[in-house]
Amino acid sequence: MARLLLPLPFAAAAVSSLHLAASRLRIPAVSVVRREGLFGARVGGVVRAPARLARRGLSAGAEAGGGSQAGTVVEQEDAMEWVKKDRRRLLHVVYRVGDLDKTIKFYTECLGMKLLRKRDIPEERYTNAFLGYGPEDSHFVVELTYNYGVESYDIGTGFGHFGIAVEDVAKTVDLIKAKGGTITREPGPVKGGKSVIAFIEDPDGYKFELIERGPTPEPLCQVMLRVGDLDRAINFYEKAFGMELLRKRDNPQYKYTIAMMGYGPEDKNAVLELTYNYGVTEYDKGNAYAQIAISTDDVYKTAEVVRLNGGQIIREPGPLPGINTKITACTDPDGWKTVFVDNIDFLKELEE
Repeated sequence: MARLLLPLPFAAAAVSSLHLAASRLRIPAVSVVRREGLFGARVGGVVRAPARLARRGLSAGAEAGGGSQAGTVVEQEDAMEWVKKDRRRLLHVVYRVGDLDKTIKFYTECLGMKLLRKRDIPEERYTNAFLGYGPEDSHFVVELTYNYGVESYDIGTGFGHFGIAVEDVAKTVDLIKAKGGTITREPGPVKGGKSVIAFIEDPDGYKFELIERGPTPEPLCQVMLRVGDLDRAINFYEKAFGMELLRKRDNPQYKYTIAMMGYGPEDKNAVLELTYNYGVTEYDKGNAYAQIAISTDDVYKTAEVVRLNGGQIIREPGPLPGINTKITACTDPDGWKTVFVDNIDFLKELEE
């Protein structure tokens, strides 16, 4: 499954979904013809928006192959219209664990997940396991990465938790206790609300929020990340990622505000929960949590829209060496990484 993730010794470099070291990755050139088809017509060597928009300075630099720079001016209205129509959903969330078999056992026996597939890449010294509540072509899943010989990671302070919807929180907590799991918050109403929740920890210290909810097609329902400027983050995820602000709740008593962002209603889709703690503008991201992967019809257009809205492209759009799945990767204003994966290529990968 396409992603950018390194074994720990090379964690500072960007790599492909197969953990290829950055020095081995060739960034494919984005052809001039391909760029012309993004959002506008070619005039005088650049893709140009109407004069009224060009005068507003709506431009974005785009890297071409060989390290050269190709100036691209795109029409913001066209970009916004396209990103809202793009077929997107959250595919998987990637993070590192110190004992893969132990984590798989906990997720399957305590959380009720299924092991969907597992692959070992000995030449790159890592193993992946994909777990979830349904097939990868229709469900949000977790992708666990075990790097040979690395037994622990620093989760940091920026990552919050994963959310799982269950029909009976108290019953689920009792089961986890019986299996020797760690409960960090007993079942009860959420602070400032009525929803019944509980918190648990997996063997690596990742927190899971259990949310009492009726039957849902997407039990793995949330990823919570902390941000330093909530309005900035909401604006970025709306415009650059095409997400919808599903709801926003301020809790002045506990000095935090949350915003739920996603591609559909919370009871039927996995969503991103952004949390702003009053007065906190930066967090330590550690080296455990990696990224979320999102599907798209066009990684090239996706990269241009991300650039237009202030995001940083850390992997140029194009096919991965060896498997030809097209991806692009970026970071948001808080430094959280996201990988976009071509819809058709992703389904082809699952068929192999």
